Amino acid sequence: VQLQASGGGLVQAGGSLRLSCATSGGTFTKYVMAWFRQAPGKEREFVASSSWGGGSAAYYADSVKGRFTISRDNAKNTVYLQMSSLKPEDTAVYYCGARLGFSGNYYYSYQYSYWGQGTLVTVSS
Repeated sequence: VQLQASGGGLVQAGGSLRLSCATSGGTFTKYVMAWFRQAPGKEREFVASSSWGGGSAAYYADSVKGRFTISRDNAKNTVYLQMSSLKPEDTAVYYCGARLGFSGNYYYSYQYSYWGQGTLVTVSS
């Protein structure tokens, strides 16, 4: 499956941004989709994930819970990350990832087989 992330940009603290990750080449509903981010000099970290099998489910890192929302449009084979109340510490390159599987939460980047190219989010104070 191929992933194409988009939607990053420069936003002021407190603002909002929506990232998109379009997929192709696979059956979208069979994949757990996730967003990770990587700030300069830091490890790639989990942000949110979405599974579809067995009923939709979403999981979030504590640092973004209540501010970010992950959603998926199965008709468009696209997963989104709506980010609100952005903080300067949210500045990072955001990556979407996919792993084959109907359900479950996977927090580690090595658990995902497919990655998009990343989109830069910069939050100014």
